Amino acid sequence: MIKVLKISKKYGKKIVLNKIDLEFQKGAINALLGHNGSGKTTLLKIILNLVRPTNGDVQINNQSILNKWEYRKDIGYMAQIANFPENLTPIKLFDLITKLRNAQPINRDELIKQLNLSSELEKPLKNLSGGTKQKVNAVLALMFDLPILILDEPTAGLDPVASRTLKKLLLIEKNKGKTIILTSHILSDIEQLSDFIHILNDGNVIFSGSKEKLITNGNLEKAISKLFLNIKNKQND
Repeated sequence: MIKVLKISKKYGKKIVLNKIDLEFQKGAINALLGHNGSGKTTLLKIILNLVRPTNGDVQINNQSILNKWEYRKDIGYMAQIANFPENLTPIKLFDLITKLRNAQPINRDELIKQLNLSSELEKPLKNLSGGTKQKVNAVLALMFDLPILILDEPTAGLDPVASRTLKKLLLIEKNKGKTIILTSHILSDIEQLSDFIHILNDGNVIFSGSKEKLITNGNLEKAISKLFLNIKNKQND
């Protein structure tokens, strides 16, 4: 379990995160939603120790991870934009990350097969499409069988077949008892995959709970629209 405790982040006078509390459950897919600029990416970077919070703490298994780095060996991360050294090939990139992690991949070859990457392994990354780079990104996140997965817009740019395959893989990872944090603007993916949903708005948590608690009638899009409409009405009162 990952706990976010009274986390705040300010850049000058701008408040990006405002004393938020969240729990990302183990053995579940935890969706993190919000408009652009809501604080999602900043929060993920704080969990990854790429950004320092102004105040608050983040705990993994009840241990603070701030100003530490060892815990990151247990995290598979899939960034929203797959930026890799362009002259490397996917297979050389996989080998490089394996050496840097000093760990053996568990299911790299099976992931390559399922994501239909075999014919692309020897091509320079600069010659690959955005969707193919995203497949490479997915293999890097999943091939070490790590207990925590953080996935920022993982299906963005994927073709329908690859997207469906990745979603099936994520459900398999969830069933292994992993803690999975997922962001996406594709609400159908969130509705299909998530167990818990956490929504940020202007650096504040406006909903945190089970998918069923949020979607009481209709679908996820309607539920989120109703939530934001209620907030807007309160602000106008």
